[in-house]
Formats: sequence, structure tokens, C-alpha cells
Amino acid sequence: MSPNDVFRALDRQECLRLLTKVPVGRVVYTRQALPAVLPINFSLDTDTSVLLCTSPASDLVHAINGVVVAFEADDFDAATRSGWSVVVTGRATVVTDPAEQERLSQTGPTSWMPLRDTVFLRIESELVTGRELRGALSTQ
Repeated sequence: MSPNDVFRALDRQECLRLLTKVPVGRVVYTRQALPAVLPINFSLDTDTSVLLCTSPASDLVHAINGVVVAFEADDFDAATRSGWSVVVTGRATVVTDPAEQERLSQTGPTSWMPLRDTVFLRIESELVTGRELRGALSTQ
């Protein structure tokens, strides 16, 4: 297997398809001028934006509303040394439209944490990149 056969860049459509296969990803953002990463469950909306559901009082809402962030999800198999990783980069915004909030309360993600009140965050899929690793064999 040549090194060129090990990695493969994924196109936008394949990246979006793969994102529907996993329930959890990571939001990458800045907190107090330092990099921060938070695992969170998500779903994709019909416009391919990433949707998050959390508490309106969460630090995440205050840190990313109106800011460009990255969202990463992946799936790897250590035994076969194969898998994929997808990164969505775009502006995050709190969904404030009442009709949109109602629609997302029916179709959007549900927080895995018990919450009294919820808010939806949308990360626009302005840039979508990904790569696949196919069974790299050890030379040792």
C-alpha cells in the first residue's frame, strides 16, 4: 500500500453524509483567549448547518454566539487503523426566530443533559473539509 492510498480527501457531500452517522462531535472555539474544545451531541439541519441544543445560560452560548467556530466529528477503528474526520467551519448563532425554534424543538437535536430551558445554536457550514484514513499497516 503506497502512502497515497492511505489518506483520501473527502468532498463536501461525502463529509455531510458522514456527519449523519455519528451522534457526537466537538465544538472548537476560544474561551478567555485560549483554545477550548467541548464534546456535544448534534444534528444536521436541512440547510446542512450543524445544530446544537443547550441551556441558554451555558458558557458555550455566550462564547460562540456570533463567532466563527469549528465543529469536528469523526469515527475511527483502532484495530484496522481506519476512519474519517470532518471539520465544519462557520459562524455560530443562537436561533431566535420563534417559528424556527418551534420547528427545531420537533426536528433538531435533544440535549443529552436534563435541561429546563433550551436554546438552539446553528453553525453555518461555510467550509466543510474531511479526510479518510484507510487501514495504514504498521511497518514494525
